[in-house]
Amino acid sequence: MTAVDDRSITDVVDFFEGLEVPEGYKAELLRGDIVMVAGPDLVHNRIVMALQDQIPHRRWDRLQTQDIGLLKENSEPQPDLVVLERGKGPDHGRLLPAELVTLLVEVVARSSIDRDYGDKRSIYAAGGVPGYLIVDPMAAHCVLLTEPYGEGEQADYGVEQTFSFGLDVPVPLLGVELETAGFPTLPPVKRHRRP
Repeated sequence: MTAVDDRSITDVVDFFEGLEVPEGYKAELLRGDIVMVAGPDLVHNRIVMALQDQIPHRRWDRLQTQDIGLLKENSEPQPDLVVLERGKGPDHGRLLPAELVTLLVEVVARSSIDRDYGDKRSIYAAGGVPGYLIVDPMAAHCVLLTEPYGEGEQADYGVEQTFSFGLDVPVPLLGVELETAGFPTLPPVKRHRRP
């Protein structure tokens, strides 16, 4: 038997915003679905820290655990790292509007492969986020996506560049080259269907 949920989108957003997430987990709203995952591991946190340290704080705000508002997408993801021009965001509030963001970063976990390479790719592109960096410690590479286009689930990025760990990742949007040589890795999983 299949249950049908006929609540309105507003009800889902209200429910999500009132959701009490257990300690050690995070929750995201992705196209109307609430996704709850365990907190990150040390490999994840060390990669995020290494990236954050390489992005000049005088010019860029580098935010972790920041919810992004993509209202057209009925989504409130919480990327691993959010980069926007210093002083460009609001002074307070839970949601940062996607149109203020320059780059979003997701570090792939075993449980997030399809979301990071698939769902979030189209959500971030539909939100017009100029750059999306996927860091995959299992495949030991980074995928930089730029030039978003389209709407809804058909949205995508026009430029995709892949860099193996050990190579620098040029990010012209930020005016930096990110060093990846020191990124820790995880044992590879069975090759997933994503890049």
